[in-house]
Amino acid sequence: MSETHRLHSLNSYEILDTAPEEAFDRLTRLAADLFDAPVALISLIDADRQWVKSGVGTDQSEWPRAIAFCAHAIGLEAEAVMIVEDATLDPRFKDHPQVTGGPRIRFYAAAVLTSPSGHNLGTLCVMDDRTRPRLTGAEVERLRALAHIAVDELELRRVRRRAAQAQQTLQRLAGMAGEEPPADEASAEGFRRAG
Repeated sequence: MSETHRLHSLNSYEILDTAPEEAFDRLTRLAADLFDAPVALISLIDADRQWVKSGVGTDQSEWPRAIAFCAHAIGLEAEAVMIVEDATLDPRFKDHPQVTGGPRIRFYAAAVLTSPSGHNLGTLCVMDDRTRPRLTGAEVERLRALAHIAVDELELRRVRRRAAQAQQTLQRLAGMAGEEPPADEASAEGFRRAG
């Protein structure tokens, strides 16, 4: 799929540069705990950067895409898992500034966040400043499951936003018609049927 379509899919979530949200923060805390990792991130890759929606173990909210570990992961197939056991031995990363300097990344494991339409939006990843052995099959599946939950949260967030927009439109229409706007979804349904 093209980068243009991928970016369109990402932008449809209207999530870039939004405030922290507990649903995503719970997932990164859980990932850090499950993998005993000092850093866990849910990040999204736009045209120029890796933007962090939620992070444990770092205060940095974005990196240029050109140096983002996660930018490598989104180039993989849908729902892929990328594992780097020792970044100093990986030709892609051994000279990387985040490997040779702070935060001295050694271990990196990421599950790709793939939208229902099949577009890779970003990753849920864990990182460490020490090397680690290869993840077990069960650990890979745990990481992938956390990524699926993150995508479910993105979808839920989008549905809620659209429902709120529909409610606002309904209230505007009710005001223009001189009607009392519906107070909740059940009333809104009755109002729609009556109209």
